[in-house]
Amino acid sequence: MSALKVGIIGAGPSGLAMLRAFESEQKKGNPVPEIKCYEKQDNWGGMWNYTWRTGVGQYGEPLHGSMYKYLWSNGPKECLEFADYTFSEHFDQAISSYPPREVLFDYIEGRIKQSNAREYIQFNTVARWVDYLPESKQFRVVFDNLKKNETFEELFDYLVVATGHFSTPNMPYFEGIDSFPGAVMHAHDFRGADQFKDQKLLLIGSSYSAEDIGVQCYKHGSAGVTISYRSNPIGMKWPEGMEEKPLVTHFEGNEAFFKDGTSESYDAVILCTGYQHKFPFLPDNLRLKTKNCLYPDGLYKGVVSQANEQLLFLGMQDQYYTFNMFDTQAWFVRDYILDRIQLPDHAERAQDIAHWMATEAATTTGDEHIDFQTSYIRDLMRYTDYPPFNLDQVATMFKSWLKDKEDNILSYRDKVYTSVMDNTKAEKHHTSWMKELDDSLERYLGEETLADAQAPHPANA
Repeated sequence: MSALKVGIIGAGPSGLAMLRAFESEQKKGNPVPEIKCYEKQDNWGGMWNYTWRTGVGQYGEPLHGSMYKYLWSNGPKECLEFADYTFSEHFDQAISSYPPREVLFDYIEGRIKQSNAREYIQFNTVARWVDYLPESKQFRVVFDNLKKNETFEELFDYLVVATGHFSTPNMPYFEGIDSFPGAVMHAHDFRGADQFKDQKLLLIGSSYSAEDIGVQCYKHGSAGVTISYRSNPIGMKWPEGMEEKPLVTHFEGNEAFFKDGTSESYDAVILCTGYQHKFPFLPDNLRLKTKNCLYPDGLYKGVVSQANEQLLFLGMQDQYYTFNMFDTQAWFVRDYILDRIQLPDHAERAQDIAHWMATEAATTTGDEHIDFQTSYIRDLMRYTDYPPFNLDQVATMFKSWLKDKEDNILSYRDKVYTSVMDNTKAEKHHTSWMKELDDSLERYLGEETLADAQAPHPANA
């Protein structure tokens, strides 16, 4: 086993899950392959790294992260909790069910800091190209060390792609938008609501990012928020000052025209139009080609590439579950690499993929999507020793979360849930979400108030 070499591209939640899976074997005294992980950014955490930069990073590379100030979890933390490292263990106290960005990043770091994972990660290093060498049955990967401005290559028996798929924006064009006089950006480059105070905003898209950025800008004092949808509205009970309209047809100056024949003037446009699965370092015959869905084609059990059994992908699904799903995938990949899981032949794998894809295609409601992904995780867990947890209860929490949002999009983050991992009941945050304008770790864990946390939006005073 020591002769095998495993390469991991990316040290976000998926890549860290892979390192953690192998570490759990080491702790049992079992042999593991040689492992190397390469991360484009200067720290781990993937999407949870916040930077003020947009466009390109320090070394001229396209920025990976889409994180912004004032982001709070948009789902209960109890639904993403690691089975082997709880929030109460990390913080030594009960906290609310919807923590802000800095708190979640601290939690991710807390588990991985207990390990020696950092020794296996080379930061500021980007994968440039991958070749599969059939003679040696290995991958040759060309990397750039951005800090040293040096190019080098490595050989791996297995390659794990854990780069995520929320970093390459999907940028549609609308007639006249190139002459819009105000700010135009993709959600990928949104860094916080501060710059949009007192402005009228048009958000194009009906994804979670449109919902969250729209509500955040409303909370922080935008003059009005319109969300323009392509097919179906998000359909929330929006507060006064927020509305949905059908898709934009074109722009004339700062005026947007919509399919329903109406038009309105705006100060800024934010494209919340999703992301592309983009793997520029992979050749065409190895590249995963999919849109955002719960079960990508070409991946057996959602992780093993049909193009090459030694090529693995983590976290490529659309996601209700996140951290603990990445864990279950990483544990499966680990046991496959360790030869504990035998793959069926290519045709049988294709049938299994087709079955899951057909099942997803038959789902229509949010509840059905949650049940689908719950079944997927349950299927993965039966192969490994990942600590079991009550998936049915997590699914119930997800469904309750969907209803909470429908009931009140502004107050659902004030709800609390109970951990299925250690039965800790969350504590209500000391300040209601709409009044809490400071998302720092210190403020979150403190009990002082900030004179009603500055002030609520005028519409809610």
